[in-house]
Amino acid sequence: MYPLNRNLYNLLIFNLLLISFLLIGCNSTKKMVNSQLNNDHLGNSFHGLVITDANTQKEIYDRNGDKYFTPASNTKIVTFYTGLKLLPKNIPTLNYIVANDTLFVEGTGDPSWLHPYFKDSTAIHWMRNQETIALYTKNHSEQRYGPGWAWEDYDAYFSPEKSTLPLYGNVVTISNNDSLKVSPEHFKNQITVKDTVIKREEFHNKFYIAPMEQDTLEVPYVTSDSLTKRLLETATGNKIFLTSHFPEGEKQTLYGIETDSIYKRMLFESDNFLAEQLLLAASGTISDTLSTKKVIDYMLENHLKDLEHQPRWVDGSGLSRYNLFTPRSFVQILQKLHREISEERLFAIFPMWGPDSTVEQWEDPTTEAFLFAKSGSVGNNYNVSGYVKTKSGKLLIFSFMNNHFRVPSIKIRETIYTTLKKLYENY
Repeated sequence: MYPLNRNLYNLLIFNLLLISFLLIGCNSTKKMVNSQLNNDHLGNSFHGLVITDANTQKEIYDRNGDKYFTPASNTKIVTFYTGLKLLPKNIPTLNYIVANDTLFVEGTGDPSWLHPYFKDSTAIHWMRNQETIALYTKNHSEQRYGPGWAWEDYDAYFSPEKSTLPLYGNVVTISNNDSLKVSPEHFKNQITVKDTVIKREEFHNKFYIAPMEQDTLEVPYVTSDSLTKRLLETATGNKIFLTSHFPEGEKQTLYGIETDSIYKRMLFESDNFLAEQLLLAASGTISDTLSTKKVIDYMLENHLKDLEHQPRWVDGSGLSRYNLFTPRSFVQILQKLHREISEERLFAIFPMWGPDSTVEQWEDPTTEAFLFAKSGSVGNNYNVSGYVKTKSGKLLIFSFMNNHFRVPSIKIRETIYTTLKKLYENY
């Protein structure tokens, strides 16, 4: 047996020490995380956590990473990734063809038209300069709500109807401080000042606001082709005709605001309407028919086909409890995001998550901003998935999912934040 070359011997010793160091560090991390998770707040319920080092791709922690959870608004992470893969820099806002001196137009699902936050009027200004306009509204295969949405949320701000050409965010904005103010004004005569537990009749555009209400309300309205026509006529000042057909030929596209601004608002506000409409808009890049199911199937068969655990994915927002994802699936999608776009862009869009929830300004005075993540909650479920920038300069990708607990959700959030802060300080 020949003696080892000294250089080879030294290299072998170095590698053994390095492996030992990594194993000790990995075991230390697991021990620390386990100590955080083994508390009373997480007892008698279901929890999953996967943590991966973004640079080495090494999984450093796994508890129930292969089990399916109700993701709630963590679903918006997948919607964000879908938009990045399919939508251009500026969102398609309108498709059109000119035929026989008539401008035929159809919606693309763009949510920003006259939206209470974006207030985009790109298409409105363009249509004001047109002559004869025919509006086609049949380029979709959607119900007004997603599968599994709660029927009693019809008047809740977070549950507007889906549509191919949404206006004003498909909500009526109502305030009653000094005087009654309504946007769009079309609905002003349909508002009643009255104490009642509902904000709108279920199947009619008849709205209510309490006499002493100090907040500005956003109440979904019942959409229809005829209502879209009237709202567009008021906004553009042009006569608009509804048409049952769209001419053959190559469609032209008018583009609106930058999609990054919509992604950022969707993730920061956890805006269900923006999420659903972004999926519809993305579906228009692969089909002439706007369809949430078509774009979900396309993503699962193409850009997400390599996920270790194929999800059950039914909507863009996570309102539906039919959705099922594993923590490892979210980590793999977050890895894709980190690989495919720059960190500068990613962390400009992804919200910061602080001790209690999503924050606009970092609130922990003892640390710099280290946590960029999307939370998601429905009754008895709370999940957070995203990125931890550690004090040592490393980047961790994680998904922490918590289902079926009966304690106050603030206790779950405290456990999540404490665990992630320990990772920030010690990894």
